[in-house]
Amino acid sequence: MSVDTATVRRIAYLARIGVGEDELEGLASELNKILAWVEQLDELDTGDVAPMASAHDDVLSLRPDEITDAGNRDDVLANAPAPADGFFTVPKVVE
Repeated sequence: MSVDTATVRRIAYLARIGVGEDELEGLASELNKILAWVEQLDELDTGDVAPMASAHDDVLSLRPDEITDAGNRDDVLANAPAPADGFFTVPKVVE
C-alpha cells in the first residue's frame, strides 16, 4: 500500500490536525516507511502462537467476600462537616 499527499491530506483532515502543504510530502514518505515495516510483520508465521490478552500470565488473588460494617460509624462521621442522626448531611440541590 502506498500513501500519497492526497491521502495524507485526508488523514490530517479526519484527525483534525493542521498540516501545511509543505509538510505533506514528508509525512507521506514517513507513513510509507511505517506501512512497509508493518508489511514485514505479515511475513512472520504466527500460526503456532496462541492468542493472548496480556503478556503476563499472572492470576489475580481474590479476597473472600465478607460482609462487614466497614468500620466504626462514629469514626467515619467525625470527618463530616455536619453529621445529623448518624448520617452525612448534604446541601439541597433540587427545589
